[in-house]
Amino acid sequence: MSDRRTSYYLDKRNAKVSGVLAGVADYFDVDPMFVRVGFMLTMVFLFPPLFFAYWIVAWTASPKPYSLYEETPDEREFWKKVRVAPQRTIRDVRSSFRETERRLRDVEAYVTSSNSRLANEIDGLR
Repeated sequence: MSDRRTSYYLDKRNAKVSGVLAGVADYFDVDPMFVRVGFMLTMVFLFPPLFFAYWIVAWTASPKPYSLYEETPDEREFWKKVRVAPQRTIRDVRSSFRETERRLRDVEAYVTSSNSRLANEIDGLR
């Protein structure tokens, strides 16, 4: 995994000017139109600093790698959660693994038990 999914990238595919606002929208998983409208409203009051910040980010940030454009919706949702709350995501993944392990132990205990009906069905499959 050479491309970091938790980093900020310029989104050139959905860009209007340089991809800065589309990248912000992609990073926070919101509609780019909302980010653009919010930027324009903020630009009315803070024109000079916001204008320079926009162009500094456009100049320094790297474009989004093409491999990240081909994510499935499930992958996109997972990585959005990682960006927002990495500790909670790790806790959820560990919990999911624990639950899966518990269920596998239950299945293993059922299969290896002295259940004669199940043993007869398994023998019938041979």
